[in-house]
Amino acid sequence: MKHKGLLIGLILVVIATIAGGAYFGTSHHKTQKKYQQTMVPTFFFHGYGSSYHAEQQMVNAAKDAGVTENVIRADVARNGDVTFVGQLNNNAKNPIVMVNYIDNKNPDFHTDGKWAKNVVTKLQDQYRFSKFNMVGHSMGNMAIMFYMLDNADNDKLPKLQKQVDIAGHFAGIIGMDDKPNQLKLDKDGKPERINTSYKELLPIRDTYPKNQVDVMNIFGDKDDGTHSDGAVSNASSKSLKYLIGDRAKSYTEHKIVGANAQHSKLHENKEVDQLLIKFLWNQESNK
Repeated sequence: MKHKGLLIGLILVVIATIAGGAYFGTSHHKTQKKYQQTMVPTFFFHGYGSSYHAEQQMVNAAKDAGVTENVIRADVARNGDVTFVGQLNNNAKNPIVMVNYIDNKNPDFHTDGKWAKNVVTKLQDQYRFSKFNMVGHSMGNMAIMFYMLDNADNDKLPKLQKQVDIAGHFAGIIGMDDKPNQLKLDKDGKPERINTSYKELLPIRDTYPKNQVDVMNIFGDKDDGTHSDGAVSNASSKSLKYLIGDRAKSYTEHKIVGANAQHSKLHENKEVDQLLIKFLWNQESNK
C-alpha cells in the first residue's frame, strides 16, 4: 500500500512537471510572438565622448523583453576600420549592433556618417539584409543624418526602415551655439537662426527617402524652465521635423519630462526603453 501511494505520488509529480513545461513553452512563445521576428538589424550610435556603454541599458531592455538574443558590438577604429566583437547566428532574429567609435570626439559629422556606412556595409558583407534600423543618442544622431545625407543616392546600400533620434542637437547645443530659450522655430518648424551643421543638412529635405522611413524623435525637458534636457533645447531637437518630416513615412515626437529627462539620463530612461521596443519591434506598431 505504501509503495502504491509512492508510485501514484511520483506519477503526479511527472505529470505536473510536463504540464508546467508545456505552460512555460506556451507562455514564452506568446511573449516572443508579440514582437516581429525578422532579420532586420538595428544599429545603436552613442554620443560625443561616449561609447557603447551608453547603449547597453536600451539594448538590455530589449533583450530582457524577449525581443532578441543576438547582440554584437562594432568597434570603429580611428581610421574607420570596423571590427565586430561577437557573432550573429545565420538566422538571427531582430539582431542588434552596438556601434562603438574609438575616436568618440570627432567633430566632423561627415566622417561620423562615413564610419556609420562602414559598419552597415561590413555587416551586410557577412549577414545579408535589405533593410535596417538606426538609433542615435546626441551626436549619434548626426552620424545617422550625415550618413543619410551623403548616401541618399547609393542604391547598393540596404534601405533604412526605422530611425530613432534621442536628444538630437540638430540646430545647436546649449553652451556652444545655443542658450536656453534662445532658439525659436517658425511656423514650418525651421530654426529662425541656422548654424553650420544645420545648413549642411538642409539638402536632405529633397533627398531623404520619400515614404520609406518611420521616424521617432525623443527629447527631454528637465521641467526647470529651460525647455531643454540641460544640453539640448527642445527647439533644437524638434528642428528635425523641418529636415525630414515631410518625406518620412511617418514622424512622431515624444517629450520625456522630469529629472530623468536630463541629456545623459535619457539613454538610461525606462520610458525611453519602452518607446523604443514598441516602435522598433512590436507587431502592433506595424499593422
